[in-house]
Amino acid sequence: MSLRQILVTAPAATLPYLVRAIEAEGCVEMRVLTTQPEGDAVLLVLADADNRQALLDRMQGVFGPENEGDWRITLLPVEATIPRIEEEDDSDETGKPERREIGSSGLTREEIQTKVWENARTDRNYITFVVLSTVVAAFGLLSDNVAVVVGAMVIAPLLGPNLALAVGIALGDGALIGRAIRTNLAGVVIALGLSVLIGFVATPDFESKELMSRSIVGFDGMAIALASGAAAALSLVTGISSALVGVMVAVALLPPTAAIGMFLGFARPDLAMGAATLLAVNVVCVNLAAQAVMFTRGITPRTFHEKKSAARARIISAAITVALVAVLAALVYWRLLHPVG
Repeated sequence: MSLRQILVTAPAATLPYLVRAIEAEGCVEMRVLTTQPEGDAVLLVLADADNRQALLDRMQGVFGPENEGDWRITLLPVEATIPRIEEEDDSDETGKPERREIGSSGLTREEIQTKVWENARTDRNYITFVVLSTVVAAFGLLSDNVAVVVGAMVIAPLLGPNLALAVGIALGDGALIGRAIRTNLAGVVIALGLSVLIGFVATPDFESKELMSRSIVGFDGMAIALASGAAAALSLVTGISSALVGVMVAVALLPPTAAIGMFLGFARPDLAMGAATLLAVNVVCVNLAAQAVMFTRGITPRTFHEKKSAARARIISAAITVALVAVLAALVYWRLLHPVG
């Protein structure tokens, strides 16, 4: 059972409405702790994953514009609780397990949004990881060392901003979309610039299978990118973060970026074009699959107006992404017919 402790501080006048909303939606446990002298009510609500999003939406619906800045809802992870809470039997009257809604479990909208906002931050740590992973990837490709390239895939931070972009589109969050795009561009530009410099000073090795494989892309690569993007988004919304490590290796964004720069440094724009195609396929397919997962899991804004705006943005984005996939598929087919010698 995935539990969260929800701490609510709000004006005392809203307490009866909050209690009514919580009781209507249901929770594992609710306690009204105290009413502070300043007039704030404090509630502790223990909620599981089944209706946590609906519960948060119901509570937020209690507060109107006049209460802005007067309330706060904080979600805290629960590692254990004593005595242990027994899980309810999910079987119906016939003994068969009840079907749950697709989006009824996992992280809430607010948790997902907070998580990807942090992952799409262009700070010193992000830049440092991009630089280090680029150096590791470049020399791993040159030395034809699979283990080193895999290590670069794991430490590269480029997957986070791509997932943030998909979440921003699903929620119609313009600030998150802009942040994700800026972080993506910053990472790619830094990796490209550094790998070009490495290509200028390093000795070319066109016998390296790891390097040359980044100049080739087929339809199997598109399938891998789509499946990996879906797995990455699913691991995000369900909170199973350990699955992301495998996704980072399966659909690596940094090695193709490093390969582009080194091929340019080696004065081989034909091979650089192949690596650029691979990078574009990975980025576009990951975003398309992630958007599809967000849609099927019901990751949408809370209010009707926000949902309407987000739906329009999602349709436009999906149309553009599908068109890009079609163009890339045609390019892949052309390159398969005209391989680079």
